[in-house]
Amino acid sequence: MARAFLVVMDSVGIGGAPDAGAFFNGGIPDTGANTVANIAKARPGGLHLPVLDALGLGAAIRLASGEDAPGLGSLPTGGWGCATEQSPGKDTPTGHWELAGVPVPWEWHHFPDCVPAFPPDVLAAVQEASGAGGTLGNCHASGTDIIARLGAEHMRSGWPICYTSGDSVFQIAAHEDSFGLERLLETCRRVAPVLHGMRVGRVIARPFLGDSAGGFIRTAHRRDYAMPPPAQTLCDWVQGAGGKVHAIGKIGDIFSMQGIDDVVKGDDRELMRHLERAIDNAEPGSLTFANFVEFDSLYGHRRDVEGYARALEWFDREIGKLLKRLGAGDMLLLCADHGNDPTWPGSDHTRERVPLLIAGLGAGRIGQVAFADVGASVAAHLGVPSQGPGRSFLP
Repeated sequence: MARAFLVVMDSVGIGGAPDAGAFFNGGIPDTGANTVANIAKARPGGLHLPVLDALGLGAAIRLASGEDAPGLGSLPTGGWGCATEQSPGKDTPTGHWELAGVPVPWEWHHFPDCVPAFPPDVLAAVQEASGAGGTLGNCHASGTDIIARLGAEHMRSGWPICYTSGDSVFQIAAHEDSFGLERLLETCRRVAPVLHGMRVGRVIARPFLGDSAGGFIRTAHRRDYAMPPPAQTLCDWVQGAGGKVHAIGKIGDIFSMQGIDDVVKGDDRELMRHLERAIDNAEPGSLTFANFVEFDSLYGHRRDVEGYARALEWFDREIGKLLKRLGAGDMLLLCADHGNDPTWPGSDHTRERVPLLIAGLGAGRIGQVAFADVGASVAAHLGVPSQGPGRSFLP
């Protein structure tokens, strides 16, 4: 019986989105952003990704954008193509929901890039939920920068740090020891309905440790409180047909655990081991849905070209080992949810097409398809009825 492994390489875009000119970074339109190709061009010798390129990554980049990526020119031996997003956003929930068959039917709310950024009633809700006497931040900021700037004041005052980004998010940072991790999580849980009512996609708890002398560092206890999808997704379809849905990484948060049986988390190296165990042990008829976030969180937003390149090459080596463990009837589909070109101005996601690379079903050109077609195709592989607008691209 078939099994499916849907693996999102968070932010690994390949350029070419036809509406990129309508999306901006630092006042510059995303036209010309191409995460993988621009990394390869910026790096002496290009990228060394023999496994992903053999599946069809270089061919997918050419199909999506017309660009050649130095180092990526293999003849594909897997199923390959690219996908274009329909929903009006370039954020994480939008991309994942649409990949799972549900385009977002609304415009997300984004906070203005000014000071103050948030309306008073939002900050009042944070104060009430946290029991603090006030809040800090109230602006757009990098998460690492704002805790470096306000971490000491936060520890003195006990006031949580509130900030946002170009995404539809409201983030609250607090010290795990002086403020308390559980207090932070409870604060975010209580204010989430207020933000969701405004069509803000996620409230994110951003715990950190450290002090002003030694510096502050964010911990792995991040928690996302996302709006639930507006309709049943691929995860629900699989569950409804009697299959198990295993989440790896932040998939459970993105889908508000809707349609998810269990979830495991960790850094990307831990997630790769979780994926290995899933390939070895997942039940027939099951979906394993994974997100590898560090391309985005550690390197894309921080515009770290070399770090992103090394992460891609690490992923290529590791996923190559796992492909050898796939069994008959298994499909492993690699894709992305948006771009985050580290060579581009600004620090936000970039509007790009994403690669589709399939192992387990032989070689073949998929072509240019829609994000929602991914969910329909995974459902078709598992023999599950698709309930969304997507169409299967499987033969």
